[in-house]
Amino acid sequence: MPATIWSGAVTFGLVTLPIRVQSATEDHSVRFHQYHMQDLGRVRYRRFCELEDRGEVPNTEIGKGYEMSKTQMIPITDEELRELPLPTAKAIEIDAFVPLGSIDPIRIGEGYYLAPDGAVAAKPYKLLVQALGRSSKVAVVKYAWSGRERLGLLRVRDDVLVLHAMYWPDEIRDPAELVPPAVDVDESEIKGALALMDTMTVDDLEGPEFVDHYTEALEQIIEAKREERPLPEVPEHEQAPGQLLDLMAALNASVAQAREARGEDAGVREMPRKKQSAKKAAKKATRKPRPA
Repeated sequence: MPATIWSGAVTFGLVTLPIRVQSATEDHSVRFHQYHMQDLGRVRYRRFCELEDRGEVPNTEIGKGYEMSKTQMIPITDEELRELPLPTAKAIEIDAFVPLGSIDPIRIGEGYYLAPDGAVAAKPYKLLVQALGRSSKVAVVKYAWSGRERLGLLRVRDDVLVLHAMYWPDEIRDPAELVPPAVDVDESEIKGALALMDTMTVDDLEGPEFVDHYTEALEQIIEAKREERPLPEVPEHEQAPGQLLDLMAALNASVAQAREARGEDAGVREMPRKKQSAKKAAKKATRKPRPA
């Protein structure tokens, strides 16, 4: 069972639900250490006090502090942080309920499972799970962890409450400066992109294509070096990156490639090109040949 990260309660009006918070995700990344290249010895960082001429400072002598200036440090103890004058310091407060679609996904962060803490929490836990499920809404909450108050989103996943950290509105950068310059996109190009999207649509994210190939490749390199074997060769790209000259040709080729990858008929009818205006067509038809 995952370790408890935080324990407290979810408050829903006058209802109090004791809970334990556990991480909802696992990190399977390959971890590296720094080492001395001459003798392969581990390189470690040690904590020392810049005012004293001695070795490493033990953790029991290390505290937190806020630097008011270069000469003034305000110490803050863990007990003072636990006793902050905030209702969210010991509870996850539900402030409102909103449709999930009304929240921009860019504001949603890491997720945590909330487990009922004790038998007394079973009924209010199930009540909140069923109420959220029937309403098709999510709860917007506030809580205080790690020295700051956070905004959160509470939802249901497989009859379990899930808490997602959220960014405050002023923490989201304005993307206006990233908007590309004005260009004309033809309707046939939009239909081509939609056709490619339809070809690449899947029912879930559990297929073999959703695998961390980077971690697999690292593990292959580590195993090859451990066994003193040649390193695996880098696979060649089927298409070298280059300048996109014909958008419709690229869309048609992409649709065919996606269908072939899924074992479907790779033949694809070309997307309709932009029609010429009647004026241009008539002008082209009546154009006289050049004299020899």
